[in-house]
Amino acid sequence: MLTSKQRAFLKSEAHSLKPIIQIGKNGLNDPIKTSIRKALDARELIKVTLLQNTDENLADVAAVLEEEIGLETVLKIGRILILYKESSRKENRKLSIKVKAV
Repeated sequence: MLTSKQRAFLKSEAHSLKPIIQIGKNGLNDPIKTSIRKALDARELIKVTLLQNTDENLADVAAVLEEEIGLETVLKIGRILILYKESSRKENRKLSIKVKAV
């Protein structure tokens, strides 16, 4: 579980990120979950956008991803989710080291 300080730190880190995954009319399907997993493993912090043509609800998407992937939702704002998960690969754990120090 993230503390409020860690959450604030991750929000500031995510501010300059561009959304790399978009959920569209096909909804939150398995290929999208796989790409979210891979992106989190590589980067630890990502932005996901829900496009206008999706029927998905932001809170539902966040809940499903938290349960299935075990990630942390840093922020839900508008149609954007900021997601964080410590990388399973040691060489990619640059951000999580900073998060633990906060």
